[in-house]
Amino acid sequence: MASDSSLLYDLPAITLRRISVSEMNNNVYLLTAKKSGVQVLIDAADDAGAIRSLLASAAADTPCPLQLSAVLTTHAHWDHIRALEELLEAPAGAPAASTADATDSPTPAGTGQRPGARPESAAGAEDAVSIEAEKNVTIDRRLRHGDTVSYDGIALNVIHLRGHTPGSVAFVYPVEDGPTHIFTGDSLFPGGVGKTWSDADFSSLLDDVEARLFDVYEDDTIIHPGHGDPTTLGAERASLPAWRERGW
Repeated sequence: MASDSSLLYDLPAITLRRISVSEMNNNVYLLTAKKSGVQVLIDAADDAGAIRSLLASAAADTPCPLQLSAVLTTHAHWDHIRALEELLEAPAGAPAASTADATDSPTPAGTGQRPGARPESAAGAEDAVSIEAEKNVTIDRRLRHGDTVSYDGIALNVIHLRGHTPGSVAFVYPVEDGPTHIFTGDSLFPGGVGKTWSDADFSSLLDDVEARLFDVYEDDTIIHPGHGDPTTLGAERASLPAWRERGW
């Protein structure tokens, strides 16, 4: 059973909510655009019922009908995709949701999703095939480093962080006049990078985390990991040499 939904941040253009689900305490993140009601979910980890309640809870964040436009996946590991198939379900023949039809029809109360529409799914290109095979879903967008995904008021930049899985990605939400928010999946946590299975994978992951996160973003950048509490780049920066020295 999931914990109660939590409003983490009320930002100028969006709200950010989070719940923790399953015995693995996976974080599920929800971004809701205030001006459109569009929603983007990051990691449909488990407990689709709890996730649907999370979607519906954002009705308090916008006067617009809610529309789940996309379900993004940080990486292919089983504990991050257990509710993916159910969250992507839609009536037979329904198209993927798009920003072009964002206001075509109302959202039923309490569902967070318009009838007859399926949210778009997206994941790192190198992980997409294994996600499709494991969960019997279609990954609509195969993401590459430097891509941007945009849904009527929510734009996220894609960073490929190689090592935890071949296609692990982080999603960056920049805030004007405020800290950037980065959703890192299992690639970066408070206290270290994610688990790897070889020295080469560890070096690859730490190299990417240093070059693509720490060397690019400010110390006040907020890191939202796949499990556990958030941190900032500033809180972790001084530990980078120690992480490399210990090898994990």
